[in-house]
Amino acid sequence: MLLHCGAELVDRRTVYDVATPAGTDTWFPLAHAGLIHEVETQLRSAGFNLTGEHHAITHDGARYFGLFEVNTPGRDDRDYGWVVGIRNSHDKSYPAGLVAGSKVFVCDNLSFCGEVRISRKHTRFAARDLRHLTSRAVGQLGDRFNRIDERIAAYRSRRISDPQAHDIVVKAMDCRAITASQVPAVLHEWRDTVYDDFRPRNAWSLFNACTEAFKGISPHTMVERSQALHGLFDGLVGLN
Repeated sequence: MLLHCGAELVDRRTVYDVATPAGTDTWFPLAHAGLIHEVETQLRSAGFNLTGEHHAITHDGARYFGLFEVNTPGRDDRDYGWVVGIRNSHDKSYPAGLVAGSKVFVCDNLSFCGEVRISRKHTRFAARDLRHLTSRAVGQLGDRFNRIDERIAAYRSRRISDPQAHDIVVKAMDCRAITASQVPAVLHEWRDTVYDDFRPRNAWSLFNACTEAFKGISPHTMVERSQALHGLFDGLVGLN
């Protein structure tokens, strides 16, 4: 994870040491540590292998984002992997949630697609029901990961010309997947990428030119922008 705006990459113990604030009559925050433990437990129970993890906090520990790299036994080696992002807040900025995504190894780019809220809000019984909530969320991952594999295959099979690429970049800005200031970086990656894997003129190469521009933005913003980007490219290749 590449972080900015005061976010700090930390180890799991540091996250566990973050104190959970006292709740109110209507707000009952979930502990970051409890969320991590339950998601990890449910991932293993569902048959996923955990191959890596990263954790970050910001706002004095009030906001947390974690990333687990996962795989399943027997899955073919590929040039990208599956990731599970989890997030939680103690300042009411967003509810506890889980997102499915992918990580491209050659450039270490991340993108996120489907999101599952573990708790619609921090309700009175959210902590009591955390195991059930995370089990239900993790149960949806298999289908979402299969869709990621199908999506990437479709992106790779869709050829893109330079004029089409320029039009798509404008549309990506219109749907707020990228900002106007990121357009030059995206076009540079499309026209003269340093990664040989993305020299083919297809939608997958252009998609990664866009996600290259995501490096340096906050994980929470990355979730929203990569979901918008997937929506744009899914329409391009006829997946939605």
